[in-house]
Amino acid sequence: MHQRAGQGQPPPLARRECTDVPPAALLEPDDLQQGVDGHLADLFAEATRAADVVVVRFRALSSAKLGPPEWLELNELVHQVVERERPNGVVLTHGTATLEETAYFLNLALKVAVPLVLVGSQRPANMISSDAAMNLLGALRVAGSRAARGLGVLVLLNDEIQAAREVTKTSTSRLETFRSHDLGMLGYADADGCVAIYRRPARRHAPDTEFDVRGRRELPRVDIAYSYAGADGTAIDAFVAAGARGIVTASLAPAANTAGELDALRSARAKGVLIIQSTRAGSGRVLPRAVFREHGFVPADNLNPQKARVLAMLALARTEDPREVERMFTEY
Repeated sequence: MHQRAGQGQPPPLARRECTDVPPAALLEPDDLQQGVDGHLADLFAEATRAADVVVVRFRALSSAKLGPPEWLELNELVHQVVERERPNGVVLTHGTATLEETAYFLNLALKVAVPLVLVGSQRPANMISSDAAMNLLGALRVAGSRAARGLGVLVLLNDEIQAAREVTKTSTSRLETFRSHDLGMLGYADADGCVAIYRRPARRHAPDTEFDVRGRRELPRVDIAYSYAGADGTAIDAFVAAGARGIVTASLAPAANTAGELDALRSARAKGVLIIQSTRAGSGRVLPRAVFREHGFVPADNLNPQKARVLAMLALARTEDPREVERMFTEY
């Protein structure tokens, strides 16, 4: 049943496909077990019984321990697995703490056409009413579905299919924690086996991006400065001293900085540090302003600070021109 995915035209805007579990590669960098021994494919045999699943072990880590070095390794691994196994799709198990950042990085960096679905669980596999097995089953269905092709990297929890660019974790423990503010989810992977897609992401995404980081071992350092009433420039100055090439502001909505922060940001920009203006609000666009252009600051559009950091790191791997970086934030 293995075939080269991504051939032919993208599916129509609304697509509903009902299938058994499809063939897929299952990567396990941060598994859903959370303390249960054994591979996921063994633990949740019912989720993989009908599938031709190739399990690829990366390493078992808390997602709090995953960052840019591991993103680069995962990027290389996905390319290798797709080239070697020719799967219909790839499922990547991941802890939920930083899942959205890994997903968005891969959404920008991957150069493979098969669907990649990140999946996690809010309740451990050894807990009553765990969502781990159902989430894994749904992710396998989505990864092998023709309806999922051409959508970029996806996230699947709670039967909901989300776009990597837009999804964010909104609750510490609720099953419905992953939400796409303003724009909403892409579709459902329900218990009847159907994968139903209702909209398609409009922004550029894998594999058709300008970011190819294969062969790199590190990315430029970018930090996030969180705004609050009365904040000064201490954190910003410290980031610059630590060697940051970029700083993303989680600014006061709708993208305002305190006087102390603004002085520090101007000073950082004068030293060549890229400044990206996001907001702590969690929703809505940061609009272009004359004052941003005057200082050489880049608006983050509607990306939250952690997503803006990911794009800024990849942008800085190509250019330090704020106008060119602003173009990237408009397109991606």
